[in-house]
Amino acid sequence: MAHPVILVAEDEPIVAHDLCDTVEEAGFIVEGPFDDASSAMLAFQKNKPDLAILDINLSGGTAYSLAEKMMAEDVPVIFHSGQVTSEEVHALYPNASTLSKPCPPAVILDTVQQALDAAEG
Repeated sequence: MAHPVILVAEDEPIVAHDLCDTVEEAGFIVEGPFDDASSAMLAFQKNKPDLAILDINLSGGTAYSLAEKMMAEDVPVIFHSGQVTSEEVHALYPNASTLSKPCPPAVILDTVQQALDAAEG
């Protein structure tokens, strides 16, 4: 995989741009940030990413239906949330990764790489 495409859906502008910068500086191509599930879904349908980082609570609702659609098409999903625990997410989506906000850039990048490696393997 030359330069994996990472879709980012995050409705907090500062967090969104920080997350995108972190991922882009590591050599990934960033799609987004999207602040709601519908715009992220449109981008997903136009160009399937290699991985998605989704805030659970987006403008106008949650990212769960978007995540389910992505996972159904074998796109790894990393939930990035400050309000939902990893235990709650794993109860719903045992194969998804979770990151709690705030999350250090090194942890974000390690989780992205692990998810991409698992998807390839």
